Amino acid sequence: MALADNLHAYDNAALGTLRDNAERLAAGPDGQRQRDAATLLPLIEAELAARVEAKPAPVKVARRKAPARTSTAA
Repeated sequence: MALADNLHAYDNAALGTLRDNAERLAAGPDGQRQRDAATLLPLIEAELAARVEAKPAPVKVARRKAPARTSTAA
């Protein structure tokens, strides 16, 4: 299945849309499309999970405290 070989080339939005369509087709009437969608769904889910794991954790930036203000009465 050529589509399964190219899942890594899709961006996240396209992969999400592909997952939604595969879920819709898998829930449809029996046929080749349903079998293909059922085959693709675990592969799509695995690709999405791999992307989540590969995403680096957010880096916390240490902020310096602002110097204390001194009030000067005139």
